[in-house]
Amino acid sequence: MFVNREEIPVHPIYRDPVHDFGFFRYDPGAIQFLSYQEIPLAPEAACVGLEIRVVGNDSGEKVSILAGTLARLDRDAPHYKKDGYNDFNTFYMQAASGTKGGSSGSPVIDWEGRAVALNAGSKSSSASAFFLPLERVVRALNFLQKGWDSSGNKWEAVTIPCGTLQVTFLHKGFDETRRLGLRSEIEQMVRHASPIGETGMLVVDSVVPGGPAHKHLEPGDVLVRVNGEVLTQFLKLETLLDDSVDKRINLQIERGGTSLTVELVVQDLHSITPNYFLEVSGAVIHPLSYQQARNFRFNCGLVYVAEPGYMLYRAGVPRHAIIKKFAGEDISTLDELILVSSKLSRGARVPLEYISYMDRHRSKSVLVTVDRHEWYAAPQIYTRDDSSGLWTARPALAPGSLLLSSSINGGRLASGTVASTAGEAVMVEQIHQNNSKGCTDGLNTMETSYEHAQVLHSREEPNVETKKRRVEENSFVDGAIITSDCSMQEPTEEKLEDPRTLENIGVGEDQSAVASNASIAERVIEPTLVMFEVHVPSSCMVDGVHSQHFFGTGVIIYHSQHMGLAVVDRNTVAISVSDVMLSFAAFPVEIPGEVVFLHPVHNYALVAYDPSALGAAGASAVRAAELLPEPALRRGDSVYLVGLSRSLQATSRKSIVTNPCAALNIGSADCPRYRATNMEVIELDTDFGSTFSGVLTDDRGRVQAIWGSFSTQLKYGCNTSEDHQFVRGLPIYAISQVLDKIINGTKGPLLLINGVKRPMPLVRMLEAELYPTLLSKARSFGLSDEWVQALVKKDSIRRQVLRVKGCLAGSKAEKVLEQGDMLLAINKEPITCFRDIECACEEFDKYGDNERGLNMTIFRQGREIELVVGTDIRDGNGTTRMVNWCGCIIQDPHSAVRALGFLPEEGHGVYVARWCHGSPVHRYGLYALQWIVEVNGKLTPDLEAFVDVVKGLEHGEFVRIRTVHLNGKPRVLTLKQDLHYWPTWELSFDPDMAMWRRRTIKALD
Repeated sequence: MFVNREEIPVHPIYRDPVHDFGFFRYDPGAIQFLSYQEIPLAPEAACVGLEIRVVGNDSGEKVSILAGTLARLDRDAPHYKKDGYNDFNTFYMQAASGTKGGSSGSPVIDWEGRAVALNAGSKSSSASAFFLPLERVVRALNFLQKGWDSSGNKWEAVTIPCGTLQVTFLHKGFDETRRLGLRSEIEQMVRHASPIGETGMLVVDSVVPGGPAHKHLEPGDVLVRVNGEVLTQFLKLETLLDDSVDKRINLQIERGGTSLTVELVVQDLHSITPNYFLEVSGAVIHPLSYQQARNFRFNCGLVYVAEPGYMLYRAGVPRHAIIKKFAGEDISTLDELILVSSKLSRGARVPLEYISYMDRHRSKSVLVTVDRHEWYAAPQIYTRDDSSGLWTARPALAPGSLLLSSSINGGRLASGTVASTAGEAVMVEQIHQNNSKGCTDGLNTMETSYEHAQVLHSREEPNVETKKRRVEENSFVDGAIITSDCSMQEPTEEKLEDPRTLENIGVGEDQSAVASNASIAERVIEPTLVMFEVHVPSSCMVDGVHSQHFFGTGVIIYHSQHMGLAVVDRNTVAISVSDVMLSFAAFPVEIPGEVVFLHPVHNYALVAYDPSALGAAGASAVRAAELLPEPALRRGDSVYLVGLSRSLQATSRKSIVTNPCAALNIGSADCPRYRATNMEVIELDTDFGSTFSGVLTDDRGRVQAIWGSFSTQLKYGCNTSEDHQFVRGLPIYAISQVLDKIINGTKGPLLLINGVKRPMPLVRMLEAELYPTLLSKARSFGLSDEWVQALVKKDSIRRQVLRVKGCLAGSKAEKVLEQGDMLLAINKEPITCFRDIECACEEFDKYGDNERGLNMTIFRQGREIELVVGTDIRDGNGTTRMVNWCGCIIQDPHSAVRALGFLPEEGHGVYVARWCHGSPVHRYGLYALQWIVEVNGKLTPDLEAFVDVVKGLEHGEFVRIRTVHLNGKPRVLTLKQDLHYWPTWELSFDPDMAMWRRRTIKALD
């Protein structure tokens, strides 16, 4: 982008492996309206006392000019971070120019208009700035210009010779070299042979293991001569090394007062600077670079995890890990890792051994689960092409590899293949829901903020220096079409009867001591409890889900030979786009589950598992809980709260019901997400805190309620909010009704569960958010005494009437009901609670005319009105389709968005759920929490229409987009499509194969 706002493409052609500079090329003929000149480079003009100007975009301000005076030319290279990029083996210049972020790379100009340095870093606690000398820049530029002259009109990659010994030197003053053992006669000789004003010598600071100098040079060695020439400056040393690649050189050093001579082979610096990487499940893995090998003191070329992505993040592999073993095979190169991966199938569980620079002397073992679904594209190798300035992708696996097949045992939920040594224990760290790692740990850093977020990732010296550089976290995500071959069978359903009864509960000898202290309810319910661990891929965070990792306790409500069902709260299983692992209290096994039903209103989800994956012993030990939907709990009833600790031990306590019908009132979050509405929950006098979930049972162990976790957001002031959770009881009747429909069959969409297609229930509901108002308040609004008495007669405990808080946008109720309406009766029968409306919808679903609605009596502004209010039918699938376009996740508006009560007039539009750093939408400001209603003047009322429009857009094309924010504010913006790094793809759920499939919509050929 030039100063006159002309924008042209640039292509990276060189980046120095060590020093902080690189080159882009562009076509001067593409600039049509600006006359400009090049800035001459004059590194020799730099001197102490020189008046300079730093011209750049300091702090994001266009064309800032900052003044300063060069104070030092021999400042040590700034240290930005211990695990990232740092410059070394060079001097920096220093001036008090006070530059900040945004001016990185700006020219440092003298009074004649010549560039004497490049602005690079600054000190955060003062006005000091640090500039990179230009000698190495000029050398590289000369090579590039010669390459251009020799190649004609077509650019070809140029190799710039760079040599290294894999040694970091520091320039130490003569006073310190004397303390290191430098003899006085050597110092005198060096002073006479060096330029006037020389103040020190080069001293070895660190040596990279496995490098040319390993076991030859040591920290503290003072460099005296190289090839017989006295050498005290970085520039002369680097020049000599660059001219001696693959040649031998002689170094004379002083070590503790002893003179030594060593002969070393100069290594090609480019050979230890990776130009390719593997991307698999969002992870970036490549050979360990010289930069990081120097930081971590590991050998160059080891298999290094730059970003753990999703699959490795699930296993607990951190960033900067070094992979040593995978699936029982030693791993020393990236090719070996790819070969082992090609032999694995989807859903396989294999051990991985790694080491970390933070704990380098001990290796750690984790269990990696290969993605069962197509959350990410097939593994690819990206290679840097300096001719085109692009990273080009190719498949990492050969055709026919098991990992490219999407078969999952004919739709059955297998436990996966665990390739581990005998006796190896798999430790699962139990973390509660909110102690979860953010999505920033994946390769795709997805955000939901709407306002422009200028992300300046700074390199810093500890409390001292800040690097002024915008870091673009590019995510190279590509699409892949992976086929599936699943056979289906229809086995007969046989319920596994539990031989244990309340009067005859078997207790093993090793558990007798614990069981003797446990209540009967705990002993009965413990075999039915299950611990959920849920992971959400960072590339698929739809529906406003606020985290990637959740834990919670659920209970098995159905267990047969061919299907198991467990129920858990929706603060544990928030969306269906997730991987679920189940750990059973009755038997030590961990198997995968699949989300089969998300209730659109009530706070619970149903997860299916394959009982055959438990084995014969596990299937017999695990059983389903007995549900007791009636009679409903009342105030003062005694219940047992039973759940699982993090070590899968049952924990229980006896409690008293203090309020069996407390109405929930959870406000909308900043980023709309599922929240429980129109629900009455159970409150107890004592519990185990806000992170403990489980079940409420009677004294015989029969489940009367789920003790589940609810998510909310506490707001402090105008701009501060914090996620919070609390626990309450959910009556079991709501779950029991849906379970009966699944088991007995119902009208609804078919879903493949463990190889059998089953109809899943639909939920008829009144899509309006309601809240209770005391009858005493309702009387003040003008409600008649007759209705007050009728409502008290119907329910003498609650003494309330339901009012409309708002209707979901696009619902049938929105056309009839208004905010503040009091709902008095349905079909002349008074209603006083949410369950009354649910029962009316159930009855209407059985016997009513689906084209009509509920005959309701309401009270509005002092008048009774008879209305026919339409109801809506919703499934339990949640969001089953999303599109990733230009780096943002786009979906149809989910219920939490519709609950805000507003949809754009232009056919509703598609909703931007999240965006990714470094993407085109980030570059041009298309953020989340808004609808896209038009693309290039074409309406996009739904995902299908949106896909039809964007698949016709070409690479590099500017697109005009009209958006509407959640607050109703319209906006028009443009962005440039980049199909090379950001292809358009979609992820959708295939109910016939019970699998999430990824399909490329538009990409470069």
